[in-house]
Amino acid sequence: MSSSSSATYVFGEDQHNDLVTQVYQHRGYERDESEVAAHYAGMASKYGIKTHAALKALHLEHLFGTGAGLARPGATVEEVDTGYPAVAKLNANLKLGQPVARQAMQMAMDRADKYGVGLVLVDRPFHYLWGGGYVLEAAQEGFIAYTNCTATLAEVVPFGGKFPTIGTNPHTWAFPTQDLVGHVTLIDWATSAVAMGRVQQLKREGQPLPEATAIDEKGEFTTDPDKVFGLMPFGGKLAGHKGYGLGLIDELYAAYIGGSLPTIRGRADEAGDGRNRASCYLFQAIKPEAMAAGTFASRAEQDANVQAVIEDVLGHGNDGAILPGWFEHQAYLKSQAEGGMLFTEAEIREFAEVFDEADVKGFDPNALRKI
Repeated sequence: MSSSSSATYVFGEDQHNDLVTQVYQHRGYERDESEVAAHYAGMASKYGIKTHAALKALHLEHLFGTGAGLARPGATVEEVDTGYPAVAKLNANLKLGQPVARQAMQMAMDRADKYGVGLVLVDRPFHYLWGGGYVLEAAQEGFIAYTNCTATLAEVVPFGGKFPTIGTNPHTWAFPTQDLVGHVTLIDWATSAVAMGRVQQLKREGQPLPEATAIDEKGEFTTDPDKVFGLMPFGGKLAGHKGYGLGLIDELYAAYIGGSLPTIRGRADEAGDGRNRASCYLFQAIKPEAMAAGTFASRAEQDANVQAVIEDVLGHGNDGAILPGWFEHQAYLKSQAEGGMLFTEAEIREFAEVFDEADVKGFDPNALRKI
């Protein structure tokens, strides 16, 4: 490999997904669930989401998956009767998160087709990584979609505190605006000032954290990825209560679903108390027609109104403004144009280490095209 730290490598999607699938299989997962996990890892990379792509997914599984007893290869997902037709609940029995999340999103869409809205709650899954992949696919099918989840660990300090007690807990929305503006409107964020995947990415690339986004064990701000003890809620010193409130929403939803204490989540059951140490998900899908409530004469009229609102928001001289999802769409277009996902040299080195550790053959970094 070249020693140039600025080199960008093109890693073909099919090869990437096949090799990542093999790593999951090496760790004991079945072929079908491994392929789904690899699909969403590849999708994250295509859309430029470095923080929740394959390296993050495999690192998370290594730390908290089969070895820690928080993920069970081949686990069977059970549907729990809620008594409400539009609402479903799944007990994932610690199944790998990506196939569970795909199933949950599909169930939400099926219910939305029938009832206008579908809500699916998931208890005891492994983490699903990038929530944007699931809602993006739903929006491409014409739904307004939303998901949130609790992170694997409590890594975020509540506003005004010094000890991490809530997760990075993302919220993700997608709106089917692709025929109106050329791409899905995708709003996706962790409720911490930076995602833990971002911390790991900066560590890999030898870069510091932004100021005032993380604290060390003494409760002092640090920009050193190796010294991070807790993350700050987004909003900074003056508005961190906003990120804290949004992160708390996920914890409260999880509490209603069946999740246990955030500070024991992701940790081994050393006490043998059998308490739930897994994450929880919430998925929602809405048919846009169900929101019109008779106001519009047709779906086309509804779409025209949505487009007018978007044009008004981005108009009035706001030439530098963009719609959320634009950056992800540009990353996707670049990936398509280059014929694969784009990675830094540090990422490619880490891929080589992961594949070698799993005894997965067929990856030659020197054969990858550089741009």
